[in-house]
Amino acid sequence: MSGSGFAPFSVGVETTGARTIVAARGELDLATAPELEAALLPPLKEGVSIALDLRGLEFMDSTGVRVIVAAHLAAQEHAATLTVVVIPDGPVARVLEISGLDAVLDVATEL
Repeated sequence: MSGSGFAPFSVGVETTGARTIVAARGELDLATAPELEAALLPPLKEGVSIALDLRGLEFMDSTGVRVIVAAHLAAQEHAATLTVVVIPDGPVARVLEISGLDAVLDVATEL
């Protein structure tokens, strides 16, 4: 959404010991979802457990939901865990609630 006022999208990956944190910032949509998917799926498929920090997202559409579902399935298939970290009542938490994924995913409010 060019000119929407949202911060540019970015993905950061931090590994400390056995813990990997993938943090997304900005707007997660059709244009940016492949970048997040590329950061999530390979390590999950290697059995690496990930905390997906989405507290920096200002917007997420159904494409972002698809990436989270794909990551959740990859984690299940490869004996990894995926924890999705959101701001309570924030935009991502609302999307997960509306979609019913908050009842399926491991959702947290802190790392």
